[in-house]
Amino acid sequence: MRLRQAAIVHYHEVSLKRGNRPLFLRHLARNIERATSDAGPVRLRQLSGRIEVDLDRNGAPELVRDRIARVCGVASVALAFRVPSTVEEMKDVIGQLLEGRRFASFRISARRAFKTYPLTSVELNRELGSFVVERTGARVDLHGAELEIHVEVLPAETFVYVNRVAGPGGLPVGASGTVAALLSGGIDSPVAAWRMIKRGCRVVLVHFHSVPYLPDISQAKAKALAERLTEWQYRSRLFLVPFGEIQREIVLSVPGPARVVVYRRMMIRIAEAIARSVGAHALVTGESLGQVASQTLENLARIDEAATMPVFRPLIGTDKLEITGEAQRLGTFEISIEPDADCCTLFTPRHPATRMSHEAVQKVEANLDVPRLVAMGTSGATLATFAFPKEDGTD
Repeated sequence: MRLRQAAIVHYHEVSLKRGNRPLFLRHLARNIERATSDAGPVRLRQLSGRIEVDLDRNGAPELVRDRIARVCGVASVALAFRVPSTVEEMKDVIGQLLEGRRFASFRISARRAFKTYPLTSVELNRELGSFVVERTGARVDLHGAELEIHVEVLPAETFVYVNRVAGPGGLPVGASGTVAALLSGGIDSPVAAWRMIKRGCRVVLVHFHSVPYLPDISQAKAKALAERLTEWQYRSRLFLVPFGEIQREIVLSVPGPARVVVYRRMMIRIAEAIARSVGAHALVTGESLGQVASQTLENLARIDEAATMPVFRPLIGTDKLEITGEAQRLGTFEISIEPDADCCTLFTPRHPATRMSHEAVQKVEANLDVPRLVAMGTSGATLATFAFPKEDGTD
């Protein structure tokens, strides 16, 4: 018998959306199609509590599975075989799946998507388990099995598989609107941006650089990080904002201890102007409470006062070890630790203030033409675009 193969995609959080579930599922299906667009022909079908990706004419099923495993909103994905919903057909495909496998223990995990099937899930587990014992001599172990055989029974057909790959979970990109993330060349900000991608946001990236005062290395890093994040959201826009001249003017008017907070407030204002121009509704930063001088409660409050839209900080309660581990899993860590000279190293005081008051910030900023500096940053910004899989005309 020729086995017909499909990728079975399970989702978790999307299933809790009730009345809005069709909208989230449309986003999820669209993202699966985009992620696999260069991996050969696939056809999607919505089933009860899952999505089937038909692979009958596809020559790279493992690539399709691996691409789907990186789609936000996916709880798990498995390469499964489709058979008619009879016990004998299930046994036949299980027998073929067992060929060449060595294992001492196993379990059957059978689920019925409809309750009118003649056998209950427990009865299916017993019937199919007995078949595997007779065929292999392996013992049943419900808690620490070496091999788990999944059987999902639907009205028209049954899916059988043995290996399931975990997805990132969360919500499908595009379902939660657009935000703008401040992207440095460091470890934290790409992780913060990814966390918002996982919550279903499309993330526009904003990078501040100090060319010509510093080399353009930080721009190259920002582009490399944007390209990596694009693997999760499929299309990205990266705005590269010249900040060196703005910093120079701040240095001429603002005392050294106050400069870091003023820099950050200016970045927030510029990023907000860019965010509004692209339809974003919030800003995202990689700040973690207490990690550096600008990230004390008082200074964060001063920075937020410069914004008129929400500022999200997904990493606010996360320590550096946790952030570093997540960056390594995302593949951004090695890019982030490459040496560079970003705008944070330019004109930075040796002893920045850690607890600036509202009055102190207002006093030092009174010496600046803030609207002109914001306009200087936004008008000087350049745009780079990215796509995954890559398309002609993208970086």
